[in-house]
Amino acid sequence: MPRERQVIRADSGRNLYPLLTASIVPRPIAWVSTLDADGVGNLAPHSFFTVAAVSPAVVSFTSVGTKDSLRNILATGEFTVSVTPRALLDAVNDSSAPYPPDVDEATRLGIAMEPSATVAPPRVAASPVAIECSLHSTTAFEGDCTVVFGLVRAIAIDPDALGPDDLPTIEAIAPLSRLGRNEWGLPPEVVRIDRPMRVED
Repeated sequence: MPRERQVIRADSGRNLYPLLTASIVPRPIAWVSTLDADGVGNLAPHSFFTVAAVSPAVVSFTSVGTKDSLRNILATGEFTVSVTPRALLDAVNDSSAPYPPDVDEATRLGIAMEPSATVAPPRVAASPVAIECSLHSTTAFEGDCTVVFGLVRAIAIDPDALGPDDLPTIEAIAPLSRLGRNEWGLPPEVVRIDRPMRVED
């Protein structure tokens, strides 16, 4: 017989946030680059990140609290998301520190940036894939969380990251992910299984 589950109700008074982040794993990381109204750069990782829509292409990430990334995007309407490969683990983690708004994390940490093609915020030069976005919309929730939806303006890809099908390969991206607590996920083991094309009778 299966063991009886422990049920934590939303009205129990317990903080569900650490339970969710330890359970919904792995979570890809949006390494968000923005500029404030005066042109000061900000680079910060956000672990609630995904594709939100296909046509038009939209990505989303969640700002837990009103952080510099969110303030800058609301002020300028633009941002980039750089994919975070295994080789940049230390830089990604270091950029999560609570720097003051007038400190450019990339400059402070020696993270090389490069100009974007369609938006003002730069991309992380060593990232194999970077997504350039303009602000589509935001949705705010009680508890000071805001989901940011970015309309994809361009995707910049290192040619060495492309496979024979002209798509980025998992081996080249080598993506990091966030797990629970202080845990990070390294590039995963990949299993390739074709999707069924029809339902058998």
